[in-house]
Order: sequence, then structure tokens, then C-alpha cells
Amino acid sequence: MKNTIIAIAASIVIAPTAALAHSDNEQSVSYQGPTDITSVQSLVDDTSFFGDRDIVLEGYLVRQVRKDTFLFSDGEAEIEVELDDDINMTSPIDHTTKLRLFGEYEGGMNREVEVDHVQVL
Repeated sequence: MKNTIIAIAASIVIAPTAALAHSDNEQSVSYQGPTDITSVQSLVDDTSFFGDRDIVLEGYLVRQVRKDTFLFSDGEAEIEVELDDDINMTSPIDHTTKLRLFGEYEGGMNREVEVDHVQVL
């Protein structure tokens, strides 16, 4: 009886830890096929104040403007992008690292892209 109680108590303590450890090791989908890419120039040319939409950009982070804000270029035009706080890069990146950014474009006076996910190409 005593061993059964110890086994149940141990499983109650270990189960949440094992579940969290498993979820940290899961890989997200890494799709490499065709994707609809938005040009930065089309965002710069967008003059509507209600231009919020989901977009995908490909290019480079040219320089850091603030802690989580960068100037992004696709080779044709530049726009500010804000990286979400929970984005964790597994390796360092610089201005020569080609990236695919997934996020939401916010139109209006302060045009910028709020980035939810970064993929190194």
C-alpha cells in the first residue's frame, strides 16, 4: 500500500515535467515550398489608414533601430519591422542573413510590420 501511494505521488510530480519537456522539443513546421511574398515597395505605396493585413516578406535586417525594431530591406525598398518578444533565434543573424518574416502589416502614418515568426533561408 505504501509503495502504491509513493508511485502515485511520484507520477503526479513527474507527469507535468515530462509534458513540458516534450513540448519544448517539438519542431514547428518548416515548409520550404512556394509562398506568396509581399514586396516592401507595395507596403510603402499603401496609403490607406486601414491597411492591416497578414504578410510574408523575404530579405534582410539592414540595421537595428531600437531594442526590438529593425530596418528591413528586400533589395528594392525598406520598412521598419518589430520582432515579437517571444521570437528566439537559435543562431546569430546579421545584415547578410536572408530571412523570411511572417507578420502583420500595420498601415497608417507609422507603417511597420509586427513580426510573429522568423525563418532563416
